[in-house]
Amino acid sequence: MSDEMILVTGATGKTGRRVARLLRERGVPVRAASRSATPSFDWTDRGTWEPALRGVTGMYVVHPDLGGPQAADDVAAFARQAAAAGARHAVLLSTPSDAWGPAQEHVLAAERALEHAGLDWTVLRVRWFFQNFSEDFLYDPVLSGEVRLPAGDGKEAFVDAEDIAEVAALALTEAGHAGWHYELSGPRLMTFGDAVAEIARATGRDLRYVPLTPEAYAQEQRARGVPEEWVRLTVGLYDHVGSGGLASLGDGVHKALGRAPRDFSEYADTTARQGLWNV
Repeated sequence: MSDEMILVTGATGKTGRRVARLLRERGVPVRAASRSATPSFDWTDRGTWEPALRGVTGMYVVHPDLGGPQAADDVAAFARQAAAAGARHAVLLSTPSDAWGPAQEHVLAAERALEHAGLDWTVLRVRWFFQNFSEDFLYDPVLSGEVRLPAGDGKEAFVDAEDIAEVAALALTEAGHAGWHYELSGPRLMTFGDAVAEIARATGRDLRYVPLTPEAYAQEQRARGVPEEWVRLTVGLYDHVGSGGLASLGDGVHKALGRAPRDFSEYADTTARQGLWNV
């Protein structure tokens, strides 16, 4: 693997930092790309792309706004530049094929852009991360004791970011994964109430899931100073879960790794032992 150099974009994010860790554990050189890295990498500044891509043989691609209208053009230009610089393969972090709303058109356009860039490609279509409850926007609600969301009793196949990273690292270092769209999910469908109950069990804390109407949720978010664009986006995403739009399981973890995906209960127990939800 001495001739390999893998560029990991989104290297400080939930999946990127895990991908970088797994690659390093395999002895693969990694260039962790971010605005604060050296060389700096910024999707909005194409002048930063060439130094980041220099000498790269593969890349893990995380676009910060894959559902936005600029994403497909960014991914196309970046992938073509990578191929011209000598990169051979790329793994794209994407969203489910049945994801919500018009943004999915932009996501599919970005996938197609990668597929036509002259690289071996693998697309990872992922569900809501387990780690949203411990590393992201659902962490503070868990600490507060109430997770208040407009998702009703809709079910989702939450997935472990560790599984995503393991599939990505494998696809970047071993043959047999080019041309695949892997639908990555957990092993079972769960409501947000189910997930909160699992965390309550693992921590011994009194936690509640409180289903809200979209209007009440939006009002609470605006009162906290959340930007209107984000309010509208999240209301739509939760509504898609609540309506049953994501009530399906993916088989990508099993196809790629030959094992079942990790269960939310294992994640909840491990995270509780780490003390991240202690108050």
